[in-house]
Amino acid sequence: MTNADSARPDGTSSALATSPRPAWQHSATELSLRFAAGTLTPVHALQSIADRLAAVNPLLNAVISERLADAALEAEASTARWRAGMPLSAFDGVPLTVKDNIPVQGLPCTWGSRLYAGYRPERDELAVERLRAAGMIVIGKTNVPEFTLQGYTDNLVFGATVNPWDRAMTPGGSSGGAVACVAAGIGPVAIGTDGGGSIRRPCSHTGLVGFKPGEGTVPREQGLPEILPGMEVIGPITRTVADAAAVLRLLSGGSLPGDSLPGGRLPAPPCTNIEHPKLVQPAPLRIVYWPEFDGDPVDPAIAASVNEVADMLAGLNHLVDTRNGPAILRDFNSQAWPVISQTGLAATLQATFGAALDDTAMTPALQAMATAGRALSAIDLFNAHALVRRMKAELSACFATADLLLLPSAAALPWPATHSHPDTIAGLPVGPRGHAVFTAFVNAAGLPAINLPARPDRTGMPIGFQLVGPPGAESLLLGLAAQYEAAHPWAHRWPAL
Repeated sequence: MTNADSARPDGTSSALATSPRPAWQHSATELSLRFAAGTLTPVHALQSIADRLAAVNPLLNAVISERLADAALEAEASTARWRAGMPLSAFDGVPLTVKDNIPVQGLPCTWGSRLYAGYRPERDELAVERLRAAGMIVIGKTNVPEFTLQGYTDNLVFGATVNPWDRAMTPGGSSGGAVACVAAGIGPVAIGTDGGGSIRRPCSHTGLVGFKPGEGTVPREQGLPEILPGMEVIGPITRTVADAAAVLRLLSGGSLPGDSLPGGRLPAPPCTNIEHPKLVQPAPLRIVYWPEFDGDPVDPAIAASVNEVADMLAGLNHLVDTRNGPAILRDFNSQAWPVISQTGLAATLQATFGAALDDTAMTPALQAMATAGRALSAIDLFNAHALVRRMKAELSACFATADLLLLPSAAALPWPATHSHPDTIAGLPVGPRGHAVFTAFVNAAGLPAINLPARPDRTGMPIGFQLVGPPGAESLLLGLAAQYEAAHPWAHRWPAL
């Protein structure tokens, strides 16, 4: 399948009204423009996406619960608002999916665990509440690994989710169901969580845009317990930068740190002119490129593709300076991350279940993680946080002479779908987080970051890279991402399903 339309830098198309593509292939921005023009309704868009879900979800196991009947009623109400010239937002009527660790009223919220298999929240988490207030339509929940603590997507409740680009392989995790949906056309938007790379790495494995907001940009309320306090954020997963920017503004409450734009909010109804704010392309930037962390292997196809990105950014008149990643980032991965994640799981289980906890309901990997967490001391956790403080100081010093960082998003290409991690990368043995070395430090430092597609490997398997900014750089990241997308578009690529 190909996109015959010519994409504009803002993610819209020059031939929306006569597009031969089915509605499920449209971006959220395209749907919005067609709703405004009256050439498509939310009812018809939802039906197209529902038909796509029925056709491909059995192949992927990405959506684990649906609400299509309620969604149909909401699409009818949205259609009426558009016809009256009173949409709730530019994305009124746009369907989306929600990751299974983000509460949606009345839908299962299993967290990929048998311990939560019967949980149905009575309230939406704030992020869902905000998107629904903008008229967006939740169609279902997406699959995750157990407690969203692994880099693939499989669990004892629903089984494995597979990658639309190669169904023998994983889409990554923990937002694996979310990315599989967007990559396959089950909605143009998904929201996921990123606590150690769980949006960026899966997006890199499926050819998507994934935004990890900085600390505090998207507030969290009415959610599940925090396993990674302050590190796990909610962000958008989309096919285009314009869609990611618009959804991120809705999630953040209307504007972004450093945002000089009006935030994408509509004038007070009734309104007939729906404007999609253009992303401002940045002046030449100083970009530090870390192709690897010394001692951590990177798949050669990923290294070659991200090297090309560095050259492309230089070709867009940015100053790209290639350096080795600081040694403290490897120290964080080996010394601090295990302590933070293991104690976080153990503390969450203790606070939620206490003596009633049934360890046998968990997989051996999560049992081992919880046991390790219980054996750690307060001193261990103190030392881990002290290392994080030192790492933040080094990163702050780096940003004194650089505007943004460029890194691979993942060190490995996708691996078999039921395996928790690749055993080797570039012929060298690696542990469970060997594929994930480039992402978790961003969460611990509270920084914003975006994954974007790079050139796929020789088989067509997607490869991604990430741009990381200092606190408050959300708009700068989106501006550079839009500039890169305009020069090297990707949204026309679809997996064969």
